[in-house]
Amino acid sequence: MTRIAVFGTGYLGATHAACMAELGHEVLGVDVDESKLAKLEAGEVPFFEPGLEEVLKRNIDAGRLRFSSSYREAADYADVHFIGVGTPQKKGEFAADLTYVDAVIEELAPLLTKPAVILGKSTVPVGTAARLANRARSLAPAGDDVEVAWNPEFLREGFAVQDTLHPDRLVLGVERSGVGRAEEVARDVYAQLLGEQIPFLVTDLATAELVKTSANAFLATKISFINAMAEVCEAAGADVTVLADAIGYDVRIGRRFLNAGVGFGGGCLPKDIRAFMARAGELGADQALTFLREVDAINMRRRTRMVEMAREACGGSVLGARVAVLGAAFKPDSDDVRDSPALNVAGQIQLQGAAVTVYDPKAMDSSRKLFPTLSYAASTEDAVVGADVILVLTEWKEFRTLDPSRLAGLVRQRSVIDGRNCLSPSLWRDHGWQYRGMGRS
Repeated sequence: MTRIAVFGTGYLGATHAACMAELGHEVLGVDVDESKLAKLEAGEVPFFEPGLEEVLKRNIDAGRLRFSSSYREAADYADVHFIGVGTPQKKGEFAADLTYVDAVIEELAPLLTKPAVILGKSTVPVGTAARLANRARSLAPAGDDVEVAWNPEFLREGFAVQDTLHPDRLVLGVERSGVGRAEEVARDVYAQLLGEQIPFLVTDLATAELVKTSANAFLATKISFINAMAEVCEAAGADVTVLADAIGYDVRIGRRFLNAGVGFGGGCLPKDIRAFMARAGELGADQALTFLREVDAINMRRRTRMVEMAREACGGSVLGARVAVLGAAFKPDSDDVRDSPALNVAGQIQLQGAAVTVYDPKAMDSSRKLFPTLSYAASTEDAVVGADVILVLTEWKEFRTLDPSRLAGLVRQRSVIDGRNCLSPSLWRDHGWQYRGMGRS
C-alpha cells in the first residue's frame, strides 16, 4: 500500500485517483476547483465515464480515497505524486499549453522536504519532463531526493477504468535508469498489474513522452487514411466499408480504426497531433511531421463534406430546412464534446440558415455550454419531428439500432445521412428512406 497524491481531478486525474485506490493504495486527489472537489467527495463524477462512479463511491466509502485543495497536505501526506492535469492547445497556436503542468511543480516542489517521486501522466511535448525535473530539484528543500519520471496514460474514453486497471502496456520514462527510486516506486504502485504479466517498458524520459504522442499521431493517421479512401470511393462509386473490411484482414494493417465517417475529435487526438507538429518544429525536425498537416486537413475536410451532403439532401440549400442531428459527443459512451465533429457540423449548418435540433444520450449539458444557440431535444423522436434530413453523427447503440419505420411518420422527408456508417443501408432503403453514407455509393 502506497500513499499517493493525484494532481488534477478532471477526466484523467479523477479516473487515475479512483483506480489507484481500487488497487488498494491510499489516495488524495488534489484540485484548485472547489466545486469539482465537492462533487467528487459526494461520490459524483462530473463527467460521464462508464463504471467510474461505482469505483469512486466504493473507495470513498472504504476510506482509501479523499480529496483536497491543499498542496501542503498533499506534500506531507504522499510519497508518490501523479500529475494528471490538462494540456490543452494554446489559443491561436498549435503548441500545447503547459500552464497547468508547470503550476503543479511550482506549487508542489517548494513543499517537498522529504524524498519524493513525481510521476507525470499528462500528455506533454518531448523535453518537458527533463525541464520539470530540473525545476523540481531547484525548488524542493529535498533537492536531489526529488525525482521526476514520466508514466504516460493511454486511456480510451468509454473504457478508462478498464484501461487503467488492465492496460495493454505500462511505460515509464526515467532520468537515469537503475540509479533513482522511480522505477522501484512505479513497480510497487503497479504491482498488481505487473502480476497480470502486463508489459512494463522502462525508457528514458524523451522516449516515454514520444510513446504517447506518436501513438496518437498513428491513430489519427489511420483514421484519416480511411477517410481519404472514402473520398476516393465516393468519386469512384465504391463502398469504403467493404474496402476497410478487405484491407483490415491484412495482419499488417488490421481492421480497428478503419471506420470512415466525419472524423476524429475529442480532447486528445486533434490537439496532440498539432502539439507534436509544433514541438517537432521547435526541435528543427518539422519536415518529419509535415504529413500530419494533411492528416489534420483530411479530418477537418470530412466535416465540410457532411455539411455539403446535408445541403444536397435539402435540394442545394439548408436555408429554412429542419435538420436533426443525432449525436453530440465526439464518440459513444462519453459526454466529451471537445472538438466534436458532430457539434461542429451542427453549428456550421445552423450558420447556413437551417433550424438544427440536437439529441445525445449523455452530452446534452456539455453541448449546451459549448453551443448554446442550437436547439436541443429530450429524445430521438423529439429531435426528428418535422425534419427534412437526419444526420447520425455519433454511433451510440440507440442510434445504430433505430427503427426506420418508427421514425417515418415523424419526419417531413425520409432522408438520413449516416456520418458514421453505422446503419444498415438496405434496412433504411427498404422502409422508403433516402440513405447516404460517407464513402458509400
